[in-house]
Amino acid sequence: MKNWFKKNLGDAMLAYDQLELINQHLLLAYTQAGKPKEMAAFIRHESEGRLHCDVNIYFSPVSAHVAKEFAAEPCEKLSANSLSLFAGSQDSWPILFPEHTR
Repeated sequence: MKNWFKKNLGDAMLAYDQLELINQHLLLAYTQAGKPKEMAAFIRHESEGRLHCDVNIYFSPVSAHVAKEFAAEPCEKLSANSLSLFAGSQDSWPILFPEHTR
């Protein structure tokens, strides 16, 4: 089931402004929602064999409304490997990725 969302921001060298804007929206939504542990976004740099890597933001299902604001595409739940928390609580890891021990 495609409950997660993915936004490719393109070249990591050029993604700073978009990252900042998405972070602001996520922080506001997170605070307004009462800081639910299931509301988080993760970041991963992916190269897929190219010289430069792309920055991808993965939004948890509870962050869907913010993901849709940025035209993120639905995607399958991904592996926690190589992910970093972008926004939300560290407590989201065991909730969203119970199969992965941090």
